Amino acid sequence: MLELFKAGGWLMIPLFICSVISIAIIAERFWSLQTKRIAPPELVTQIWQWLQYNQVDEQRIKTLQNNSPLGQILAAGLTNRYSSRDITKESIQDVGRHVTVAMERNLNTLGTIAAISPLIGLLGTVVGMIKVFAVITAEGVGNPETLAGGISEALITTAAGLVVAIPSLIFYRYYRGKINKLVVGMEEQAMKLIEILHGERQFDVDEETRRESVTTTI
Repeated sequence: MLELFKAGGWLMIPLFICSVISIAIIAERFWSLQTKRIAPPELVTQIWQWLQYNQVDEQRIKTLQNNSPLGQILAAGLTNRYSSRDITKESIQDVGRHVTVAMERNLNTLGTIAAISPLIGLLGTVVGMIKVFAVITAEGVGNPETLAGGISEALITTAAGLVVAIPSLIFYRYYRGKINKLVVGMEEQAMKLIEILHGERQFDVDEETRRESVTTTI
């Protein structure tokens, strides 16, 4: 492996750096974007119980904010529970935008790595072929070892660029889709809270418990 790295030339260094960054982002987002960490299914049920027993206070709202991204969104609704429906909805949407940006953290970097890694590999191909033609110009085709060195450098960097880019692109697309799904789920929970706060919905604890059970099973 080390010999291949050396044979690929100096462009293997940025490809190696890209691979390390990509792996770190993939692992970090895998941990951070777990559904139970982003949108715990029991939060709306808990809030309904607080409202039923008039237990909503600053301490519980602060605890809710620190619970999860969904908790931050729902806490914004509780903070403005005595305001009009439009103000409550606007405050939730504002916090939701910030939460979405936080969930997308580092994904642009992962997408950039997926885009530039093949280009770095292509640059390595060009550099390797330039070396080959330089040898041919200076020495002719009588030195196969020198020619083989340039060709191997070109092929190795191309392969390395693709090895870095393909998984980066796969996980970039996967996390984008997962974030979109989580955002839709949080929007549903937020709208449910707005309707509860303004008397537009009667909360069915048994139904919600069944839904949480199904979600957890899935």
